[in-house]
Amino acid sequence: MELLSLFRREGSSKNSDFQILFSTIYNGLVYFACNILDDRDDAEDIVQDAFVKYWNSKDEIAPDIAAQKSYLYSTVKNSCLNFLRHKIVAKKYEDQLTDTWIDDRIVINSIIHAEVLSEIHNAIESLPLACRQISKMSFLEEKKNQEIADELGLSVNTVKTQKQRAMHMLREKLTLELFYVMVLAFYRH
Repeated sequence: MELLSLFRREGSSKNSDFQILFSTIYNGLVYFACNILDDRDDAEDIVQDAFVKYWNSKDEIAPDIAAQKSYLYSTVKNSCLNFLRHKIVAKKYEDQLTDTWIDDRIVINSIIHAEVLSEIHNAIESLPLACRQISKMSFLEEKKNQEIADELGLSVNTVKTQKQRAMHMLREKLTLELFYVMVLAFYRH
């Protein structure tokens, strides 16, 4: 009933009519919504939202009580059905996640993988320009030495030298474990 106190503060005759309508039909609407939802708190929330919608469009609704009740009951019914549809979709999604995806090991492995890649990426970003560019192309874009050389207009030996230089600098920046991950990635080509 907090909603009614909000509209009482404004004090116009329209507000007085609204207060009468609210007092007359509120409990019936809550009972109606509760029968659909089987949850009083959700029913009260939906009814209050219906009154807010009514208030925002009251100038478009015929001023007689039958039209106002019809609008409010239709709004509550539709909101309840939408609420139930949303709960069904959310439940299906939750079940799907629980059944197929949410496995603590998968989540932990995903976090570790993301952290490892982030550290390697940050280390590569700290390299001098030529080493950084070749390292990104090799490690992040998975290009072969010949592809890098062709794209940059360099010899394959220059690409190899820059990769070796980058590996030496990265060895100093990364932990031994991360460096081994990097080595495996760099030398798969």
